[in-house]
Amino acid sequence: MTLDISVVIPLYNKNYSIVRCLNSVLYQTILPFEIIIVNDGSTDDSLV
Repeated sequence: MTLDISVVIPLYNKNYSIVRCLNSVLYQTILPFEIIIVNDGSTDDSLV
């Protein structure tokens, strides 16, 4: 049986923590099928 897992990460002016968040998702025992990052109009460099 395969699992299709989607992870949705809301993002607003948190450029310093998005890498930690993504690493946490990728180090799980079951990898996600897709990772969706939803940026809510960040004014810092979160879009990089």
